[in-house]
Amino acid sequence: MDMKALGCLVLLPIQILYYIVKATVCWFLPSRRRDLSGDVVLITGGGRGIGRHLAKEFAVRGAKKLILWGRTEKCLKEACEEIALMGTECHYFVCDVANREEVYRQAKVVREKVGDVTILVNNAAVVHGKSLLDSDDDALLKSQHINTMGQFWTTKAFLPRMLELQNGYVVCVNSILSLSPIPGAIDYCTSKASSLAFMESLTLGLLDCPGVGCTTVLPFHTNTEMFQGMRVRFPQLFPPLKPEVVAQKTVDAVRTNTAFVYLPWTMHALVILKRLGRLRYHKKNVKSAEGHETGELYICKRKEGFRPQREGSDQGLTNDDLTLAYKGRRSFQLMPLSFRLVMVRVV
Repeated sequence: MDMKALGCLVLLPIQILYYIVKATVCWFLPSRRRDLSGDVVLITGGGRGIGRHLAKEFAVRGAKKLILWGRTEKCLKEACEEIALMGTECHYFVCDVANREEVYRQAKVVREKVGDVTILVNNAAVVHGKSLLDSDDDALLKSQHINTMGQFWTTKAFLPRMLELQNGYVVCVNSILSLSPIPGAIDYCTSKASSLAFMESLTLGLLDCPGVGCTTVLPFHTNTEMFQGMRVRFPQLFPPLKPEVVAQKTVDAVRTNTAFVYLPWTMHALVILKRLGRLRYHKKNVKSAEGHETGELYICKRKEGFRPQREGSDQGLTNDDLTLAYKGRRSFQLMPLSFRLVMVRVV
């Protein structure tokens, strides 16, 4: 071991202690908020849902200019007119983030017509809400291209100029499903998990880049058009988030340079529960009115040495109440209690 490596090894505990103390002090001190008055904000998927509320929130907080990207011109135009009535300059461009060449081309147009983008909000996403075997191949590819690869193209298009100006911010509106997937939305969960890994890597890579930061927002089920089929098992305890609340928290995180935001705050428990081990699920067979097999899911603590196994026939199973069982499984080992207690199904 050379002297340089030995020195780094000796300094490591000191550096760890320093950053712990620094983080603790910063926790109690009021954070300096970013002034948005000089920022040009581009929001993908800005014509509807969370993206539209984000545009309004940035306008309320004093952003200089807003740029909306999306695939539906009608929605983009309506959102743009709404923002303009609030007194903020707003532009829209029809752009499919899944199309790399189109992203690069429209990014060039934006720079020429509007100016340099200083805040990029990767919000565009799609969900098909089907199991793997029921999903069309093209639909699966579409989810990955929009939800994951689209962030690669938009970030590559705008980040270099941010680094050059030493002024910029990359935001990702992710999902708590990236940490705790559910059945029935395999395309969305997979793409969001990839998106989270992308943002974690990008955030670490930009730590030494002055003036440029990242925020990743992981909201719970949000009451938007895209998730109309989602049902929550305990709606009183875990009510769907309002998109305007997600927008407010996202803009707050940008202004305070917060790297990761879980919404609501109770979702922090998922990070802990996910590491407590897996649970064993048992299905108790009953008959529905139509004569099809259905059932209830019982949750018990994992037993040592338990292994997933099939019991009985391999006939497909359904559960109209919970929809948590995989087809053909009578007992199996799955994700931890954390999210299974909360989410019910994607219709």
